[in-house]
Amino acid sequence: MTRFHIQTTLTPLILLLAVAHAPVVAQAPVPDSVFVRQTYTKREVRIPVRDGARLFTVVYVPKDASAANRYPILLQRTPFSVAPYGPNTYPRTLGPNRFLMHEKYIFVYQDVRGRYMSEGTFENVRPFIADSIKARDRKAVDEASDTYDTIDWLLKHVPNNSGKVGQWGISYPGFFASMGAVSRHPALVASSPQAPVTDLFFEDFHHNGALVQAAFAAYPIFGMPRPKPTTANWWLAEFQKMSQLGGSDDDGFQLSLGPLSNVTQRYYKNNAFWQQIVAHPNYDAFWQARAVPHALRGVRHAVMVVGGWFDAEDLHGPLAVYKTLEANNPRARTTIVMGPWRHRGWAAQDVVHSVHGDLYFGDSLETKYQRDVETPFFHAYLKGNGNARLPDALMFDTGRKRWERFDRWPPPAASARMYYFHADGSLSTTAPHEASGYREYESDPAKPVPSRCRGPTIEDGTLYQYMSDDQRCFVSRRDVLTFQTEALREDVTVGGAIAARLQVSSTGTDADFVVKLIDVYPNDEPDSPSRPNKTVHMSGYQQLVRGEIMRARFRKSFSAPEPMKPGEVTPVQFRLEDVLHTFRKGHRIMVQVQSSWFPVFDRNPQRYVPNIYEATAGDFVKATQRVWMGSGAASAIQLQVLP
Repeated sequence: MTRFHIQTTLTPLILLLAVAHAPVVAQAPVPDSVFVRQTYTKREVRIPVRDGARLFTVVYVPKDASAANRYPILLQRTPFSVAPYGPNTYPRTLGPNRFLMHEKYIFVYQDVRGRYMSEGTFENVRPFIADSIKARDRKAVDEASDTYDTIDWLLKHVPNNSGKVGQWGISYPGFFASMGAVSRHPALVASSPQAPVTDLFFEDFHHNGALVQAAFAAYPIFGMPRPKPTTANWWLAEFQKMSQLGGSDDDGFQLSLGPLSNVTQRYYKNNAFWQQIVAHPNYDAFWQARAVPHALRGVRHAVMVVGGWFDAEDLHGPLAVYKTLEANNPRARTTIVMGPWRHRGWAAQDVVHSVHGDLYFGDSLETKYQRDVETPFFHAYLKGNGNARLPDALMFDTGRKRWERFDRWPPPAASARMYYFHADGSLSTTAPHEASGYREYESDPAKPVPSRCRGPTIEDGTLYQYMSDDQRCFVSRRDVLTFQTEALREDVTVGGAIAARLQVSSTGTDADFVVKLIDVYPNDEPDSPSRPNKTVHMSGYQQLVRGEIMRARFRKSFSAPEPMKPGEVTPVQFRLEDVLHTFRKGHRIMVQVQSSWFPVFDRNPQRYVPNIYEATAGDFVKATQRVWMGSGAASAIQLQVLP
């Protein structure tokens, strides 16, 4: 197989490798691979950029292109290979989807600097360089300047182009699309960063400072230097070795690793990316420079940001990119699309029933997105009149299971509603009247709360199902606190960000706190005949709507951690990513609180150490955590509720 399809069962987090070449449901008159060869001419070039490096680029031009029949350019820049290499080898499909491929564009793919066949040195999530610095130093390069220089070269050297350029990318290629958007090349009229890598301290490899331990096998891809320009996957053997270490019990293997310092000594002592993570445990200048939002200024063209509500890897990215563009770029025509998908799920092909985990959301949602949203977006700005007829926000309600259109996101009509925790396990909009009260549990790092009730957490090397999983097994655990409402008398639609507002204390000096928002189905909930797993019934199902972890050491600052004081009531407040979910009449709203979520996230030693990556086994201790819920120290979850 080619174009990394050998790895498509493995991961977008690990395979940020999923190059956005996923075809869609559309009956072509000939097989796609035949259509590509019959319709397009392939050309391999090396594009020089301002510092002298040459970037390996593949150009596919429709054979009927002429001075009288010019085509716009659609560009993708990727760190994951533009294979197949060679002038006479063709990919199975081209472009973001089959509809665009058949509509015909000039499709361009580029190995970013330092990867595969491109010259230069690769830097993981290369920081953006201010325009003022580039003006003084012509050799100062970043991904924005490489995009600008690439577009400039293509316009001058690819015959019969229309002078208009669009770009797209999913996951890591989405990062390059975001950086390309701030190149500000006048010919760039449409960009689509999809699940874009945006800030690695809050997505992919971390959440609020906690390491995504489930990404254990990914480090060879990003931390093994390329020995020389190559068409081969030089990291693949090491990646496969790491992926197979857990065997059929990957959760058990992750626990057997012990402290993260063992990972360093046993596996990644010489891995450059792992060493960067170990050396930068806090949100310091290293991570801040690699965050995309601060660079998103001066964008004036159309941008469509795409993501999935159940993306276990890059959910933070599309929301952050969209909101930053909206706030700082009033001249950009910005749209966001969020569907009921896992990472990269909207690019899937031949989907009949659109599902995630145990849940069915409708039929062929992926195909309809590609046909009715993505294709019209690029057509409007590259070939049409600039009116894609899309709302500012096209968002899928995962409770009602239907698309909703908004003039902006989050919806201005949403209002904050507090749901307070009570000592009897209830959850209500009424604040507690008691002067003080608490519930407590013992958190034991040796026996962490598992990430899932059923099945492995890490599936084929990545995270897929846990983001919408059934939570019923956790209700009986002594190290999980559960709070829930009475059966709802009317629908409650939550649209926007969620805020956990905890008042906690610990016998330790550090702790993690996980908050999960859950939709509890009634006992008479019918089963859908289209549900993927016929052994799972929806009666009493407890669907995870959104969950997040917070490392208490970062409660005041992600860049300046502080230990907790044992026994002292401490506010720990943090944000859960946005949702659009309707809790239906007869359902209940549930919240669970715990102090581990393993092996999605690494375990907190619960004894404060300056760098958890250097903690030893002796630093891991049991701790009693109290969640306070009296009138003087009330714990709650804040939801944004739509009228």
